[in-house]
Amino acid sequence: MDDLRGNEAVWVFDGETIEIRYETQGWFKSPLLKELGSLSVPMGAVESVVFEPGAARKKGWVLSLRLRERTDPYLAVGSQIDPKLQPFRLTGPARTELVAEYLADQMRFAAGQAETPPDPWLPTRLVPGLPLLITTCEGQAVLDPDGLRLLWSGSHAGGYKRKKQRREYTLSEITGVEIVPLDDWGWTFLRVVTARTAKEAAAKPKHDLNILRANEDDDGQYRVFLMAATVTAHLWARGAAARARLGSGEVSDADIDGRPGIKDPEWWREAAQNAVGALAAPRLTINLPGLGRGAPADGGDDGAVEPADDGTGPAAEQRAEGGTGHDTDWVYAQIERLGELRDKGLLSEEEFGAKKAELLRRI
Repeated sequence: MDDLRGNEAVWVFDGETIEIRYETQGWFKSPLLKELGSLSVPMGAVESVVFEPGAARKKGWVLSLRLRERTDPYLAVGSQIDPKLQPFRLTGPARTELVAEYLADQMRFAAGQAETPPDPWLPTRLVPGLPLLITTCEGQAVLDPDGLRLLWSGSHAGGYKRKKQRREYTLSEITGVEIVPLDDWGWTFLRVVTARTAKEAAAKPKHDLNILRANEDDDGQYRVFLMAATVTAHLWARGAAARARLGSGEVSDADIDGRPGIKDPEWWREAAQNAVGALAAPRLTINLPGLGRGAPADGGDDGAVEPADDGTGPAAEQRAEGGTGHDTDWVYAQIERLGELRDKGLLSEEEFGAKKAELLRRI
């Protein structure tokens, strides 16, 4: 087991994992790393190990871990944050350069030999556990297994937000979180993104009910960054777990109507893609996840499945007579369904317009 002490933390490497203990005393006192306390990184999560001699303060070294795709939520939400505050970055003095470079080589070799962890919940093990509560001068954000809550009770909360008091989200309706970095007035914004926010009119941050503001005077920007990373990690994990269930045919007891992932954004995105593909074809069926192949597109309960067009059925006869295989009522019904997908935020206006024009040409 090898230890490496740097300015920000102590890294302990045992060949399979890197245990990181962040320093909370001394000249380097990061509010973000102090909140984290410690992390355990399996080598299977590491894409590469980068060692940069002479790149730090006073010609010191920099050692960085680059994690696999959709594993590092801090980088995903904070690409604009000071590199010195990245949790998987360690710096040290020039006198320990040889030790650090040796350990970097050992980590690099171990990462190349390790298998990718199959656990879809790995990103959630690299963020604080739930429940997580943060406080800023405008209010609080609380994340627990049931969802995310924004509460405006701080001294800098405006009258409009104080009147509304809170906004609550289930994890299944959140499509993402955004961090808007410091503006000229010293504010950082945590913004929650859902299909609903896309329909709401833009408002000033102090009036936007999807935003929690933080001021640099009380280190609030670090706390909202930590919350954004934690929410992102849980969204990634839920999406990966849902895809694994769909691939294996498993159905969770918590799924509505017995259909896997129906409240998960990944489920809806797959449903939209399948629906658009079905609308472009001559069949009248849409294969939504969990409904089974050949489910009736109109949601009917008669169990009938339209037979495939093998060149001898009614569709073939209509084509032989110069028709398109689609009557006017069918085309308009599909346009209505495309409109519903657009309204849910699953299709852009451009995609809707292009598909609508294609369908109208079939009349």
